[in-house]
Amino acid sequence: MAKLTRRKFGQLAGASAAAGIIASPTLLQAAVPKVVVIGGGAGGATAARYVANGAKGAIEVTLIEPTKKYYTCFFSNLYLGGVVDYESIGHTYDKLAVEYGINVVHDWATGVDREKKMVMLSSGATVPYDRLIVSPGIDLKYDSVPGYSVGSTNAMPHAWKSGSQVQLLKAQVDNMKEGGTFVMVPPPNPFRCPPGPYERISMIAKIFKEKNPTAKIVVLDQKEKFSKQGLFQEGWNNHYDGMVEWLAPSIHGGITKIDHRAMTIETDLDTFKADAACVVPANTAGKIASIAGLTDDSGWCPIIPATMQSKMDENIHVIGDSSIAKSMPKSGFSANSQAKVAAAAARSALTGSKVFGSKFANTCWSLIAADDGIKVGAAYEAGPEKIDVTSKFISKTGEDADLRKATYEESVGWYDAISADMFG
Repeated sequence: MAKLTRRKFGQLAGASAAAGIIASPTLLQAAVPKVVVIGGGAGGATAARYVANGAKGAIEVTLIEPTKKYYTCFFSNLYLGGVVDYESIGHTYDKLAVEYGINVVHDWATGVDREKKMVMLSSGATVPYDRLIVSPGIDLKYDSVPGYSVGSTNAMPHAWKSGSQVQLLKAQVDNMKEGGTFVMVPPPNPFRCPPGPYERISMIAKIFKEKNPTAKIVVLDQKEKFSKQGLFQEGWNNHYDGMVEWLAPSIHGGITKIDHRAMTIETDLDTFKADAACVVPANTAGKIASIAGLTDDSGWCPIIPATMQSKMDENIHVIGDSSIAKSMPKSGFSANSQAKVAAAAARSALTGSKVFGSKFANTCWSLIAADDGIKVGAAYEAGPEKIDVTSKFISKTGEDADLRKATYEESVGWYDAISADMFG
């Protein structure tokens, strides 16, 4: 595949918004329809920008996001591996406010009154909407791993949400005792970024090879197989021979107890003593989605594929990790692609603008070692009941070093492109 450029990325991700930039915030009349977006990540920031950009002042857009600087979960593994620095994955909302006229509200959304079309904030304020786009990412089911809790996260970070947890995990990896054991517990399906835990293992192995070559990594998986398994295991054998031991639940028998004070993980097979550890519990939709009544019994949000509208409320769109967007994985690229479809649908409903066919795309890149990148991805279109795959691709085992380097460089180009697409 040719190197991914910013222009190609926009085409692949299904961009349907017309070009045009609001140069500065404008004062809008009360009668102007309102779109409110909850969550400022890959889905929410993109949706807010595309609604504002395409509406050219005809819609008032408000983005609700508690953090003033957003650190992407994608590429955080590369920070763990010493490939990028932490500030390179941090982004502000300044351009969205100044250049696109978006009302950026740094607060927590604590409730949604669907009848009155109001979002409640932790400050006590309320924000009215005509269309609401919900992109809250994930929440974590801490008790899905016996013994694990919020109180365990300082000793055994999950580092699976934007924020300082990844910095804590990196410090523990960098300072683990010589010849020590790192234990990784990946989550069960479905979860954010299916290849993510295994890229994380790769990047931690990279650090150990450079600084702590006698260290070991034990992976106590909660699944019998995982994304890009053959590619990752080939890479571990090639780059980190003997360092990584991956155990499926059929081998370890299941995790029975975690004790973060003793740094032990008990399984039916054995009790593993960790010098450092990362535990990622089961994922579920972001809490506000449940509070708003947008989830079903699965804990995720069912949607109408063509518009990303909630099946619970036609005036609300749910995008990104919280949505049930079969067959798309939960990834930053997926959220960005879905955001453009939702933005076009919301804009059309409020202004009558033209909507094109709902197409989506996703690629998940992973770095195994320096310049050894792999990828998996697909193109999709909206079917009547789910988002259907129209074509797909995946890296192959045994690829030459030049191709793997080009794949990694492509991922860097994608990161720059999606960052600009999200934050302007």
